Amino acid sequence: MAIAATDMSAADYLATPESWPEHTELIDGTVVVSEPKLPHTRVQGIIYRQLWSWADAAEGRGYVGLPTDVVIDDRNVYAPDVWWVGEHRVPAEDQLDLDGVPDLVVEIRSPSTWGRDLSVKLPAYEAAGVAEAWYVDTVARSVLVFRRSHADAATFDVTTEISGDEELASPLLAGFSLALGLIFAR
Repeated sequence: MAIAATDMSAADYLATPESWPEHTELIDGTVVVSEPKLPHTRVQGIIYRQLWSWADAAEGRGYVGLPTDVVIDDRNVYAPDVWWVGEHRVPAEDQLDLDGVPDLVVEIRSPSTWGRDLSVKLPAYEAAGVAEAWYVDTVARSVLVFRRSHADAATFDVTTEISGDEELASPLLAGFSLALGLIFAR
């Protein structure tokens, strides 16, 4: 649901955080509210917990976060459901904002946002330099994985759909795997 019809810049949006309710993003200059439902937050929690446990188990595994403002460009500020940055980009303890875009973003299907997540946000993540994006489709019970085949690839040139009880893994996350049965079991 859009709550502002103005053509807002990312700087204006970020300058007035108290003006917006929770769970907002700036998408193409419009402030959009998206209140997640219980199935969405359950899946979000499982993915976050699994990534956090993996990252916390050994040094050098980066940092995992929940939705926070991520500046994509001058008209877009997204809040991915879960995100990860490599060790070289771990935020300082007193740092309030993420520098640049995450290396990995996770978006979880919500009925009101799925179309926009795929048609608007995915190309924007790609253009901004995100290395990998996981789109968790809770209806199809699968994960669409978009990644770059190498660090210098200009686009997401590798696309995979993982479903059933397959394992979700990533070349970015050495030793990490997530059995999809864990998130789609209920």
